[in-house]
Amino acid sequence: MHFRPLHDRVLVRRIDAEEKTKGGIIIPDTAKEKPQEGEIVAAGPGGRNEQGQLVPLEVKVGDHVLFGKWSGTEVKIEGQNYLIMKESDLLGVVETTSSLKMAA
Repeated sequence: MHFRPLHDRVLVRRIDAEEKTKGGIIIPDTAKEKPQEGEIVAAGPGGRNEQGQLVPLEVKVGDHVLFGKWSGTEVKIEGQNYLIMKESDLLGVVETTSSLKMAA
């Protein structure tokens, strides 16, 4: 099955949280919070402005993003859990150090 979000929505797969703290303490599943970081799996074409012109999304498939704790709608597609949210619910794109070096 292929899923394509509509308008300015994106499909996000959560990135799993760390199993251990920096000090080596293992965090049990009951104490873990849902991660607020994910990867864009699919993106819609964009929203429309007041003049009816298409405004493309600033994020693209493969971007690592941060989002609010209660953002999005949880869905299950082919046994995988995802979030569907508007681009405006995203807080930002996480840049890796290797991509920052390439941009410089």
